[in-house]
Amino acid sequence: MNYMRSFLPWIAFAVVSSYGWQWGAVAGLVVGAGLLIKDRKAGVTGDSLVLESSTACYFAALTALAFALPDSGLQHYGGAMSLGWLALTAWVTLAVGRPFTTGIAKRQAPPAVWNTPVFRRINAVITSVWAAAFTATAAGLALVSAEGLGSGVSVPLQVAGFALPAFFTARYPERARARFMQEAR
Repeated sequence: MNYMRSFLPWIAFAVVSSYGWQWGAVAGLVVGAGLLIKDRKAGVTGDSLVLESSTACYFAALTALAFALPDSGLQHYGGAMSLGWLALTAWVTLAVGRPFTTGIAKRQAPPAVWNTPVFRRINAVITSVWAAAFTATAAGLALVSAEGLGSGVSVPLQVAGFALPAFFTARYPERARARFMQEAR
């Protein structure tokens, strides 16, 4: 579950936003920048920190926006905007052939497998699942906000938007490797 650490800034944002979207943005920025700095000091390469870098950029921009326009109607769409940014990040990394999950997987997998077709395929599939989940959740949250359905609907939607791809991520690699080994025989 090492990949869940990458989502801590987003969780901090969600929790602290109940005190104001500005403070949620600051919390996300502080946690995101802190993780990024810690990882860089530990020698983690930039290509392994795509999600962390994207997160820090998002929260820097959101913090500036939230303090510049504290009464903006956008504050009601914080969850949708956040998930939309994660979706955009995931889709762009797929489009450029560098799925964001690859950097996370490299922290756990031995270097000998990093350039294998099965490793690349697993990460492309996992990133696609996250991208689809982020996209669907962002759209759902935008609808929930527009209709004023409240946290009774938005919280379960957000939980499902993270839990389902997390469950898939935990299960899929082993099944994909087993299938690959069976096909290689």
